Amino acid sequence: MPAMPSRWALLLATAMLAACATPRPTGAPPGAVSVSWSDPARFSDTRENHRDTPAAREAWLSALARHLAEKAAAVLPRDEKLEVRITDVQRAGGFEPWRGPQASDLRVVRDVYPPRIDLDFQRLAADGRVLQAGSRQLRDATFLMRPPRYSGDPLRFEKALLDDWVAREFGASH
Repeated sequence: MPAMPSRWALLLATAMLAACATPRPTGAPPGAVSVSWSDPARFSDTRENHRDTPAAREAWLSALARHLAEKAAAVLPRDEKLEVRITDVQRAGGFEPWRGPQASDLRVVRDVYPPRIDLDFQRLAADGRVLQAGSRQLRDATFLMRPPRYSGDPLRFEKALLDDWVAREFGASH
């Protein structure tokens, strides 16, 4: 006879199903935000981290782009579009090869290595008119003093930096 699922397993399954059924926030539809980037081989992070393969860079850049698109789409009015081009990234942490041969492969996260993202953007009306445009240099020197939003995520500091920009630029809350 099969074992009966525990009460906690049933609660977890119910919560997961409810999360899947939760409607999308009222904001811009998917696709209203496009995120691209310039040559990642020229990014600050790449110049300091020779260990990342092009595929690894593509993976973390794609993850940041997806995150930014989701956050911005959730707060933009439905009839607006946002185009973002990431021009430079320096991920939080740095490499300290002077600590020994194995240390040259480890990203050490300390306050002297804050996350930095540079980007250009255009916010467009439905008729294509430019509502807002500019270049931004995103920095957070206090990134280690803030409560974590994406605990365990290797891009947690960069995602929080993007969240803060979306909130400042477009008036969204976290």
